[in-house]
Amino acid sequence: MAQSADVGRPDDTVEARDSIADLQVEVEHLRRALISRDVIGQAKGILMERFKVTADEAFALLVRASQRDNVRVAELSGRLADTGEWLGAAPQ
Repeated sequence: MAQSADVGRPDDTVEARDSIADLQVEVEHLRRALISRDVIGQAKGILMERFKVTADEAFALLVRASQRDNVRVAELSGRLADTGEWLGAAPQ
């Protein structure tokens, strides 16, 4: 049985490997995004309970503190979720 001339070309193999590598990178980015989203949600919940604010107001507090301290929102949220310590300003 004869094989098609297109089957198993080296270019196809390289292209498939590149596609797999790209997909693996994308999956890792999505995993990190899900983890960040969860941690940000935890931090929002802490701020909502502590300051009796809405979810949007809690997120705004995180964003302001993030910009002031030049730290990513996810990193700031992680610190808050881990320690319960809030160094940002209280809502007014």
